[in-house]
Amino acid sequence: MGMLRLGLYGGSFDPIHHGHLILARQALEDLSLDRVIFIPAAESPFKLNHSSAAAADRFAMVRLAVEGEPAFTVDPLEIGREAPSYTIDTARFYRARHPGDDLFFLVGEDHVEAFPQWNEFEELEQLVQFAILSRSDLPLKVEYPVVRRRFDLSSTEIRNRVANDLPISYLVPENVLRYIQERKLYRGEVYRS
Repeated sequence: MGMLRLGLYGGSFDPIHHGHLILARQALEDLSLDRVIFIPAAESPFKLNHSSAAAADRFAMVRLAVEGEPAFTVDPLEIGREAPSYTIDTARFYRARHPGDDLFFLVGEDHVEAFPQWNEFEELEQLVQFAILSRSDLPLKVEYPVVRRRFDLSSTEIRNRVANDLPISYLVPENVLRYIQERKLYRGEVYRS
């Protein structure tokens, strides 16, 4: 085994949807990754009190979503840690576990502006290579590689649709849809995006 190229894909995945999977596939191809590892956050430091499905449910949905895709895996690392989740802790953990491998941290374009507020950002840049996932045509002024795939789909919209009794078929994988229905997730609250 030579050096691996690993994509670390963090996020709340509340819920995971086809957009996340499409971007992960695009990153796999564009960055020649061996594997994309989905790492659901226990609780994002930037989204306190807004998560609407428990960490265990979000993890279970990601696991269902990546079933049958050998290049995708899911790691409960952050969910097992005390919230909130700091990327630096995850990066240190992976760097220690994969000293010789190339680590790409996949992050949505909406997080780029907040980078300066991230914990220990300078060290973070030493540990991993950032790659920005973009679902729009907006020009991005970043020195990181950008993985682009245009689509208009968000977890907020999916939660809203469930809360308003609208169908979410085609937006999430079939087994995730069943999980949301069985567990009655996202009912009753209407979210503002």
